[in-house]
Amino acid sequence: MKTEEQIREQYRLIRGSLDERGRREWAASEAMTLGRGGIALVHRGTGIVPSTIGKGINELRRRNEAEVRAEEKRRVRRPGGGRRRKIEEDPQLLVALEALVEPSTRGDPESALRWTCKSLRVLAEELVCMGHAVSYRTVGRLLKYLDYRLQANRKTLEGAQHADRDAQFEYINAQTKRHFETDNPAISVDTKKKELVGAYKNGGREYRPKGEPEPVDVHDFKGELGRVSPYGVYDLQDNSGWVSVGISADTSEFAVETIRRWWYTMGEERYPEADGLFITADCGGSNGYRTRLWKLELQRLADELKLPITVCHFPPGTSKWNKIEHRLFSFITMNWRGKPLHTYQTVVNLIAATTTATGLEVQCELDSHGYDKGRKVSDADMATVKIRPHRFHGEWNYTIEPRSLYSACRNRSTSFVTDPKCDRCLAAKLR
Repeated sequence: MKTEEQIREQYRLIRGSLDERGRREWAASEAMTLGRGGIALVHRGTGIVPSTIGKGINELRRRNEAEVRAEEKRRVRRPGGGRRRKIEEDPQLLVALEALVEPSTRGDPESALRWTCKSLRVLAEELVCMGHAVSYRTVGRLLKYLDYRLQANRKTLEGAQHADRDAQFEYINAQTKRHFETDNPAISVDTKKKELVGAYKNGGREYRPKGEPEPVDVHDFKGELGRVSPYGVYDLQDNSGWVSVGISADTSEFAVETIRRWWYTMGEERYPEADGLFITADCGGSNGYRTRLWKLELQRLADELKLPITVCHFPPGTSKWNKIEHRLFSFITMNWRGKPLHTYQTVVNLIAATTTATGLEVQCELDSHGYDKGRKVSDADMATVKIRPHRFHGEWNYTIEPRSLYSACRNRSTSFVTDPKCDRCLAAKLR
């Protein structure tokens, strides 16, 4: 119950916005809501005489009654009248519509709409041909009644066909944790989508002066600069990445060279006491588990670094689960959205400028070396690879040990005692 002081203050605040009728109706509404004794209480708080308040109450009551009568007059038909619903007139309409929408499970697999875009108008035309008088608007209402909605495809089946899919994920997780605990590098590697270099449209938008979008070529035909293949290395523990922008073929030799550059530029300083290197990769491409050249080049890298290299591949069809995809590559794509990649240096600068709120650091370098496609690895070469398959899915999980041939190189500093049989010494001389 409002007090007299509250009503007085409320009236003081609103009085200047009301005319005579407004003040009368406001006082009447307050009195009606207060119930018994409301007229006297409003009179004491506002000074409006009780007869005026009573007149306002009668006006409000007559208005409400008039609105109810007007609503009844506006009704076209009495309740229950009007046309019958389509599904009442034609009980087979819903069955026929469901058969068209889902012909592979409930209807005829030879339906004319089996391979046709099932728009509302197409469905309505087909129903009319079947003898059902219906419009496309009614088809839309019936589909909603049947709980159908427009839906896109959902990617939920990748990798699910392999029985050991989840077990492999758990194995990779266990191996990663073990290398974290021993402070050994654990990296995720992969090749980003190849990109055309030149005045080509790049997906996304960026702010520019109104009406001045950056002009690009109409067609995406490969130009003089061709394509680049960004191959990335993401350090799972350090939240940092290295990307080599290759202008040649995306081969296993290029992939391992990128890992080598990451190690000498970032990894060696971050892990000075490392006694092993752990790599997670997908199952295909230049770092596929069936690729001989990948394993041969990793053997040479292991010999050069004098470190065992352990590789765990994600099961077939699950490459998007690799950490580099959503911790590095996705942010690179966001950073260069709407920006044409005019030159090689543009690509390098945009990748190197990629950052995140969690402190991601990215270094990038152009790799202008040419890598030959289709390089064959003989059985004799493969016999020299010192590979140790793991007990669990040895084709996916394996360790490549350094060969004893290269133990002659004892100096790991920058001033090398050159061993002509040591790839690391030769590489150092070339650098």
